[in-house]
Amino acid sequence: MDWDHLRIFLAVARAGQMLAAARQLGLDHATVGRRLGALEASLGSKLLERRTTGSELTPAGERLLAHAERIETEMLQAQSALGNVDLALAGAVRIGAPDGFGTYFLAPRLGRLAEDHPGLSIQLAPLPRSFSLPKREVDIAVTLQRPSEGRLVARKLTDYTLGVYASRDYLARTGPIATLRDVTGRLLVTYVPDLVYSPALDYFEVFREVEARRMECASVVGQMEAVRAGGGIGILHDYAALDHPELVRLLPELSFRRAYWLVTHADIRDLRRIRTVEDFIAAAVREARAGFTREPVAPEDARMAEA
Repeated sequence: MDWDHLRIFLAVARAGQMLAAARQLGLDHATVGRRLGALEASLGSKLLERRTTGSELTPAGERLLAHAERIETEMLQAQSALGNVDLALAGAVRIGAPDGFGTYFLAPRLGRLAEDHPGLSIQLAPLPRSFSLPKREVDIAVTLQRPSEGRLVARKLTDYTLGVYASRDYLARTGPIATLRDVTGRLLVTYVPDLVYSPALDYFEVFREVEARRMECASVVGQMEAVRAGGGIGILHDYAALDHPELVRLLPELSFRRAYWLVTHADIRDLRRIRTVEDFIAAAVREARAGFTREPVAPEDARMAEA
């Protein structure tokens, strides 16, 4: 069985589209189709159903996928054990991260890593979704919860906090907010409930008893921009809000503590390029750790500070 054909099959199976897989592999669509056809002919089985919306695995394709992933893992382990390309610290490393952490923390810093290691191709996917490491959607994932299943290795990066914010323009237009009751009738910028991909993102329970209107946005970045523009009141990451003096932290007694975890698959964690990127992220977080959390303020202390 030709490994090059298997590699293309894996890319199509994971991307769900031949065109997307071709772009990832740097090949043209016709070459991908031809290689898949050759693989199906050599096995005597149809592996993919080509549809207008993409490609779906047949039962034979599902069975082959499990074998192909094991072969891929062995290839990666051999590469790590023997050195060769990996010793040069070259190749692609894809990082999946929540859009807040990926946009406001990782994106400004990863250029330094790429500069230090010209052979590395850093791919950052800062998206409001979870990523599958077993399916090789990413090589490294930053998650909101420690994984409990699969051959995954996790280390805690840091705790972080979120607070209630509004812009100075919004408060000047609609009036001050000193208590939770003052939120009544205001516009809350929140997440879209049925698009929340982790229970850790459900932190609006505190507002459930308040009669307020909602504008829902699935992206943390979108929520931040809406609040910055004076669109309403939102719960934002403290470490991201610090860079925006136009934002005012409200109700300082309300603070929401969460955590970030750095996760990789056990099969590839010893690859030098994976270790290098992991260590860079962990070191960057350690260096900035003081800015990730803000302690809640007791209500009476908040009132004294305002006075």
